Amino acid sequence: MPQHTHPRPICGHCDGFPTVTITTGQTTPTGQRKTITANCPACRGTGHTTTPPRAHTRIGA
Repeated sequence: MPQHTHPRPICGHCDGFPTVTITTGQTTPTGQRKTITANCPACRGTGHTTTPPRAHTRIGA
């Protein structure tokens, strides 16, 4: 019987694009552009968020 996996929620801060490369505007001696890589701080570069655990409250006694 197939197992169904639920899709993980996409990070709302980066919309699923967790890692970007940014040019610094400088060039290396060989003429290539210098770049830096930045990861989304909210999802730590995964692109997905974890669902918060449910708070189990007991109603009544």
